[in-house]
Amino acid sequence: MAEMERLSSKWTATAASIYIQSAAGSSYAFSIYSSALKSSQGYDQSTLDTVSVFKDIGANAGILSGILYSAVALNHRRIGGPWVVHAAGAIQCFLGYFFLWAAVTGLVERPPVAAVCLFMFLAAHAQTFYNTANVVTGVHNFSEYGGTIVGIMKGFLGLSSAMLVQVYDTFCKDKPSTFLLMLALLPTSVSILFMPHVRIYEAHRSDIDKKYLNAFSAFAMLIAAYLMVIIILKNIFSFTSWASIATFIALLVVLIASPLGIATKAQKFESKRLPETVDPLLENPEPRLASSKFSASGEPVEHEHEMLVDHLEDMNLLRAMGSVDFWLLFIAMICGMGSGLATINNMSQIGQSLGYTTVEINSFVSLWSIWNFLGRFGAGYVSDYLLHTRGWARPLLMAVTLAIMAAGHIVISSGFSGNLYVGSILVGICYGSQWSLMPTITSEIFGIRHMGTIFNTISIASPIGSYIFSVRVIGYIYDKEASAEDSCNGTHCFMLSFLIMASVAFFGFLIALGLFFRTRGFYSSIVLKRLRHSP
Repeated sequence: MAEMERLSSKWTATAASIYIQSAAGSSYAFSIYSSALKSSQGYDQSTLDTVSVFKDIGANAGILSGILYSAVALNHRRIGGPWVVHAAGAIQCFLGYFFLWAAVTGLVERPPVAAVCLFMFLAAHAQTFYNTANVVTGVHNFSEYGGTIVGIMKGFLGLSSAMLVQVYDTFCKDKPSTFLLMLALLPTSVSILFMPHVRIYEAHRSDIDKKYLNAFSAFAMLIAAYLMVIIILKNIFSFTSWASIATFIALLVVLIASPLGIATKAQKFESKRLPETVDPLLENPEPRLASSKFSASGEPVEHEHEMLVDHLEDMNLLRAMGSVDFWLLFIAMICGMGSGLATINNMSQIGQSLGYTTVEINSFVSLWSIWNFLGRFGAGYVSDYLLHTRGWARPLLMAVTLAIMAAGHIVISSGFSGNLYVGSILVGICYGSQWSLMPTITSEIFGIRHMGTIFNTISIASPIGSYIFSVRVIGYIYDKEASAEDSCNGTHCFMLSFLIMASVAFFGFLIALGLFFRTRGFYSSIVLKRLRHSP
């Protein structure tokens, strides 16, 4: 901590954000304690599903976190900062999970379902505050490589569920109530410990940004590879307690040492070139935005298309919602995020109907977090590379990933031997891709000032789409196929559902392609000029 304070910079801010993101994905660990919640409260499956819906809404409805970030991190007075958003998230996380722990253990009298839904919402809602503070601050600090930094932040959020499962296996095995208490304490403590270091710094381009962002990226890939190996081994072999502790300690040491080491090295290298330390801007930092009124050279930007006029100034949420681009993004995310989330929500049932073993099904579910990470991280990194080297607008990559997702749904619907191995990888990677592409595109099209509010509003498309496809499509068709039996076995159980979702994903591809054609002039006239002429 002392070292981080002494070398306070955008690099230590990035390391601090990685630590927080690594503990922030608790909403993805619902399956670990859901059975304990169900049995302790006497819920039927329908009631438990209702609680789960509030979890999904809380984890995706981050409008309030965006509004708070704009109010406290980008104001003109030297008060507040991203730490306020983290603090609000920490309070919600502790209250939500502590109440759930108290309910499960019987510390409080059995609460009404509405109260459990409220505190489940609060616990999951905290994730949006952590995520908004870290992602938006990262884009401010590395505006030239927005895709890469969003991919890193979103990637670690995706990996955090796998890390929390390792914590459960090591310290709370077969004790879901203890795990709930850990979820109340661990993310809260990590956020409070590191939130003072998550700050906005003056936006200036450095020729080492790419090099050390690549170092953070390599570290993320290392963690993902390590977790993938551990997940596979644990699904094949039975680990003794000492083996679980040893693997967790190795993960913890690398996780703690590497980000700080990279940040320290980057800051020392940068300080040799920039002797004067830049103070963090706790008021409006006025970074160079994709929607700046002027080009990097200081001359007014000439627009050849009327649509570009809409992007001369940062848009607030209401102005953004009045634009065609906002709704194209929103519809594309219903198709992509919604169908992807519906897939993982039903992965176990799909595997059972197709005759996969319990070990195989557990592997599919566990490895989803890895494919999700690869999509989040890879799409951000690749979109930056293509934008910088080829001049390709990011919506094009969004369209490509949605087309591949459609192919993944078709693979799952086919029912051939090993289809879930291929299909879950394709859908998982493409689903994760949307979570890094959408916030980055939002910052470039609508500006960075209200980015947190706008991209969190678009994120609501995820639970909306998930409800439509999980309940109205998959659930309805499955129940119809299984009407004569208690369960459904065979390819026919999910074939029609996934063919429908493949069509929906393809429709999303067409929508994203339309967004690409609408914005490619904007990207070439403003975004690329800013990248190529930044000092």
